[in-house]
Amino acid sequence: MSPTGSSRSVFPTARQVDAARLFAEGRLGDVSFAVVDTAGNLHCHRCRERYVAASVVKAMLLVAYVDGLARERRAFSPAHRAQLGAMIRVSDNASATAIHAHVGKAGLRRLAQRAGMRDFVILDAWPTARITAADQARFFASIRALLPGTYREYASQLLESVVPAQSWGIPEVSRPGWTTLFKGGWRNTKSGELVHQVARLEDGETVIAIAILTDANPRPAYGRATIRGIAQRLVAPTR
Repeated sequence: MSPTGSSRSVFPTARQVDAARLFAEGRLGDVSFAVVDTAGNLHCHRCRERYVAASVVKAMLLVAYVDGLARERRAFSPAHRAQLGAMIRVSDNASATAIHAHVGKAGLRRLAQRAGMRDFVILDAWPTARITAADQARFFASIRALLPGTYREYASQLLESVVPAQSWGIPEVSRPGWTTLFKGGWRNTKSGELVHQVARLEDGETVIAIAILTDANPRPAYGRATIRGIAQRLVAPTR
């Protein structure tokens, strides 16, 4: 049985989205979120506000890289495979820089266009990328379709296997039996602590995507708690 309880019901419900918005409004700092529900509809809270992408953009680097391999029929080198694993599973920045050298800002822009992103910006290196919750929720909602078939399972498995120390937030509240593909990001900014997370939750053919972006947090743990609280309200079982 799908988590909606019915093939015709939509999840999360309007009440769940409202509860998440109310929680977000009560948190310190800047908070935006977007969720693509099981019917493919986008629900938002300040979801077109741009943020520094931080390591969330590494999921885009992964997809853009394997797409380039498929399009150009290039071989998958062992070194690049190791760098992709480190970039996603432990969020290694040096590996992201190496992969970006092959993808380039043009590759990320091409992917953003394919994914229907409206507000993605990158000026030079990957740390200059700017994202919105709306764009990232749409991206993760369609990420399996955006991945070339040859590399779909490989890339999906990487996004499922982030190390436990970085598996806070949405994975903590994902229901038993669900598959969770996700990537987080965190760093200092001039406003305080930035903490992001984007995820795709799957139960068979039932899929939702959640993007939660935060900045100006007083400390990283506070940002992680904000993400967990919003996600919990979006995925909690309905009565």
